[in-house]
Amino acid sequence: MSTEAVIASPPQKKKWIMNAFAMSSPGHVNAGLWKHPENRSQEYKDLSYWTDLAKILEDGKFHGLFIADMLGVYDVYKGPGNIEPVLPGAAQFPISDPFPVIAAMAAVTQSLSFGITASTTYEQPFTLARRFSTLDHLTKGRVGWNIVTSYLESAAKNLNLDTQIPHDERYKIAEEFLTVTYKLWEGSWRDDAVVKDLQTQQYTVPGRVRKINHEGKYYKVTGPHTVEPSPQRTPFIFQAGSSNAGKDFATRHAEAMFIPGFEPAIVRKVADDIRQRALEQGRSPSSIKLLVGMLVIVDESDALAQAKYEEYLSYADLEGSLALFGGWTGEDLAQFGDDEDFQFSGLGGIQSLITSWSTTIPNSNGIKWTKSRIARELALGGPHAKAIGSPTTVADILETI
Repeated sequence: MSTEAVIASPPQKKKWIMNAFAMSSPGHVNAGLWKHPENRSQEYKDLSYWTDLAKILEDGKFHGLFIADMLGVYDVYKGPGNIEPVLPGAAQFPISDPFPVIAAMAAVTQSLSFGITASTTYEQPFTLARRFSTLDHLTKGRVGWNIVTSYLESAAKNLNLDTQIPHDERYKIAEEFLTVTYKLWEGSWRDDAVVKDLQTQQYTVPGRVRKINHEGKYYKVTGPHTVEPSPQRTPFIFQAGSSNAGKDFATRHAEAMFIPGFEPAIVRKVADDIRQRALEQGRSPSSIKLLVGMLVIVDESDALAQAKYEEYLSYADLEGSLALFGGWTGEDLAQFGDDEDFQFSGLGGIQSLITSWSTTIPNSNGIKWTKSRIARELALGGPHAKAIGSPTTVADILETI
């Protein structure tokens, strides 16, 4: 009887999902960088800017381009209601509608996908379902929806409200919003409804399209969906909720989630929580892809990459960074002195960032976390982690996350 050695196969590494992160604005998470001579973000109004970007990303083997959006302005800093600090650095202002550029980018690419941000609080399910179905046709099934419920007070005031709808109620609205869009995308047209039959002279067969007749607390939509079934029917769903209501919503609906985290331990804790919630929703944890934001700056050596980072930083508009921070957290740092150490301030939005930075930024132990220091750390890439160095160094950092 012979024996054969069994050689275990090495464990297969998971493949990364690489998405670029953009906004239809000259100052996304890099207020002031529009001034750099090689920066093209001020061309955001031109189709060529977006088609060039799409071709670069596809050539670079990126999976997708994710486009953030908002419907208001960051007006907490030096506020309330003060829009002046965002203007010089173009801190997410001006900003235009991201939807129209998607079809142009799809026309110059073959595989790049597109994630578009749209709010369930301020859109209507019928019209948004129509727009996504149209884009799903034009992109041949390469479109995704990043679902947000919106968080800016200024957005509420732009959309016929005196103040924001309470947080948890916004997620209840989102739940019914999704119910309506699912009915439109999945339940209004049969797969065999469209026949384009010259013999019978029928484009669509009578009886194979139906109204949805939805009546709920927030929406009343008769239907039917006016767009014939698109390649995906329902677009790929992204979500980035960090509250309990947001994470529960995401684990019911999302196929990918954006999660915060500067260091592996933090990312692992958030990921474990998401996977447990998915199980409680009756879903496989692996059915939700987890994505982490990161600023990447690469050069031939670590020293050259760091020099590039410092050069970019010299163009930053720190007032714009503080305005963005005010919008993200609701905390106005203008009320504090320039030399105040925020490490012990007790302000939650600041404290969590400082804790993350202190554990991931080299040589940061013992430094004083002043307002200018916080603005500097936010100036490039916002609250996301950073990978700065040679190709080897950056690859090592990415693998640890």
